[in-house]
Amino acid sequence: MHEKLQKAYKTILDDHFPDTLEIKFGNTLLTYQKVGWTIEGELKGLRYGENPEQEAVLYKLVNGNLTLGNVKTILPRKYLASDVELLQSGKHPGKTNITDADNALNIIRYFMDEPVVAIMKHNNPCSVAIGKNLLDAYTKANLADRVAAFGGAIALNRSVDKDIAEAIAEQYAEVVVAPEYEKGVMDIFAKKKNLRIMKIQNMKKLKEWIGEVYLDFKSLIDGGLIVQTSYVPHAKTLEDVMKLPIGYHEYKGKKYEIKRKPTEQEYRDMWFGWLVESGITSNSVIYVKEGVTVGIGTGQQDRVGVAEIARDKAHTKLKDRLAFEQRKIPYNKLLQLSGTRDPESLELLALKYEIDEEVATKHGGLEGAVMVSDAFFPFRDGVDVGLREGIAAIIQPGGSERDFESIEACNETGATMVFTGQRSFKH
Repeated sequence: MHEKLQKAYKTILDDHFPDTLEIKFGNTLLTYQKVGWTIEGELKGLRYGENPEQEAVLYKLVNGNLTLGNVKTILPRKYLASDVELLQSGKHPGKTNITDADNALNIIRYFMDEPVVAIMKHNNPCSVAIGKNLLDAYTKANLADRVAAFGGAIALNRSVDKDIAEAIAEQYAEVVVAPEYEKGVMDIFAKKKNLRIMKIQNMKKLKEWIGEVYLDFKSLIDGGLIVQTSYVPHAKTLEDVMKLPIGYHEYKGKKYEIKRKPTEQEYRDMWFGWLVESGITSNSVIYVKEGVTVGIGTGQQDRVGVAEIARDKAHTKLKDRLAFEQRKIPYNKLLQLSGTRDPESLELLALKYEIDEEVATKHGGLEGAVMVSDAFFPFRDGVDVGLREGIAAIIQPGGSERDFESIEACNETGATMVFTGQRSFKH
């Protein structure tokens, strides 16, 4: 069975999709062309779909411009992930590699004025970070969740230099996506035979996609389609977030209001977190601190549970970071070694206790962090998960009949909270 699975992952399917696809909306015809890459002298399309036995194809829009109400499709040849330049094929791309790259662009487009890195896995971010420079952003993103980043897709919004390439080459990644690669970088990446290197020159113009509305297609199992317009956040800039209302609610004739305004850093983390969170599968809750995601909870059915998952991940990931920084080993490896009869066992056991105590004292690095939720908190129990860890601020849509509970909870700890007035579900 194991050998059969290994062989499946090495499979390259010959798809049976046509070279062109046409979709007609009323009198408007949209024409799409199949995308492929010349690899070792042979034209190849997507490796496979979400799983090795699923055929897949990538199409790009080459003709037609649809207008529905005030929604205008992105113009032909204004390409991003549907027309990537493959500089190094490795195991050439499958469907998940393209969708990871696409959702990374969906997130980082809001932060193009600063160096930003998003590390993706299964169409969700493992971590996202803004840095003083691109290497700083990559280092912060990688250390925020090294475990999940293993085998991920790394998207960078600036040209990749040798220092960044060396740092990436120390880890195992599936994909690197950037607008440019400096001289000598491809020689470093060439040592990683299975690494896919994608170049998207239009990434430099990603700011143009802020607020852009496109059509989102969902196929049903009976062949039906749900077509919707894409999500556009109302609060797109830091200035927009700073204008959002402070938490306020009237309940049974009594007025409840957040007592403290956010600080400049809290507003900045709210802005960063709210836009990162819009690219995460719902239900989701994330924690952000100083321009870095420190805990990401995705795709859960209850808001308390997802807040707890994000909290627990923050604790776990900080332990791993400290173990890696101090001994260059993962925390899980430290656990294994500290329980053996190895001569270093007692020393490693002492280190484990030190790390555990430091992480507990720091509440997983969540003290002073911002909590972000894609929908309102129906009760205060979800908010309390973060407040018990010492978070300083919350950004959430608001709109619950019991918003007053969350306001009271924040005031009890001196935390602040703003309401976006808009949820950001993503399925």
